[in-house]
Amino acid sequence: MDVAQVLHMNGGDGDYSYSNNSLLQRKVISMTKPIIDEALAKLYSAMNFPKTLIMADLGCSSGPNTLLVASELVKSVDKIRQKFGNDESPEIQIYLNDLPHNDFNTIFLSVSKFQKNLTNQMVSNSSSPCYISGVPGSFYTRLFLSKSIHFVYSSYSLMWLSRVPKMINTNKNNIYLSTTSPPCVIKAYREQFQSDFLTFLKYRAEEMVSGGRMVLTILGRQSDDPCSKECCYVWDLLATSLKDMVAEGLIEEEKLDSFNIPQYTPNPKEVSNEVEKEGSFVIDCLEVSEVNWDACTDNNLNLSKEDVQGYNMGKCMRAVAEPLVLSHFGDSIIEEVFKRYTDNIKISMSGEKTKLVNVTVSMTRKG
Repeated sequence: MDVAQVLHMNGGDGDYSYSNNSLLQRKVISMTKPIIDEALAKLYSAMNFPKTLIMADLGCSSGPNTLLVASELVKSVDKIRQKFGNDESPEIQIYLNDLPHNDFNTIFLSVSKFQKNLTNQMVSNSSSPCYISGVPGSFYTRLFLSKSIHFVYSSYSLMWLSRVPKMINTNKNNIYLSTTSPPCVIKAYREQFQSDFLTFLKYRAEEMVSGGRMVLTILGRQSDDPCSKECCYVWDLLATSLKDMVAEGLIEEEKLDSFNIPQYTPNPKEVSNEVEKEGSFVIDCLEVSEVNWDACTDNNLNLSKEDVQGYNMGKCMRAVAEPLVLSHFGDSIIEEVFKRYTDNIKISMSGEKTKLVNVTVSMTRKG
């Protein structure tokens, strides 16, 4: 699997698009807003009322959440400016980054409306001018000029790996880490995360100014066990759907055994270890939060609460996983796979409280 080519959320604005199925991710963005506001306030103060601010949203995806983040950043800066009694608004450049197959077109078609809405929402007439640019490319490479970025933000992106880990043994009957994964598979996933995150930090250190701030929210876990249910269950349910189809002769077993999700959900210690190892940043805040699967629910359907929760979570996961499944298994089985996956999610959500864990870290670029 060439991750850079196939890893992207479903584009457009259709029924299974990320644009229409990302309420859970929006909830996470709002949950971490106080951490973002605090980092921006400290940055603004330390820069002594800057005339320009250069920001980047890495792994921006597409749809309303992308420009929601940009809007919240601009409004936060404007409130901070007023709090400090500064009459002059800084010009703000926001770079939106994601892999090349991200649906940038949908974003760009929304920019003029975004800017008009932003102007109407601002509390002052001297609000900060905001300029939006797209930057396609992997955030595991250099993206920006040296010492040019003041603030970096990323939400629900850094759990994605740059590649499927190289494994000595097959992760048989699994598509991700599981309680039945061999130790060498678990080790390969952990080491790939460590290498990728270290690379990410190295390049951001080169691109950020001294004193620049970075806030990252990563889908993670609290447990020391990378195979714990809190981080693997959502993929276990997809694996179950695929295994059932193998048993029925609808999918070849070899196809299943060669499919691996390029993701790793770290705990806080694993995040802080790599920050300390790289050495260019000091951690200001490291927090863990939880979000229930039903955060993706928008009940505009004539269904029971339990059914609509499972249905919407199934659509949310399809918006995320469909490009990966499609590239490996082909389009002939897609509808059946996600029908079964959604049914498994419904059953799970009706019987227990299901949740995801978020690890949020705020840090400062050392001088």
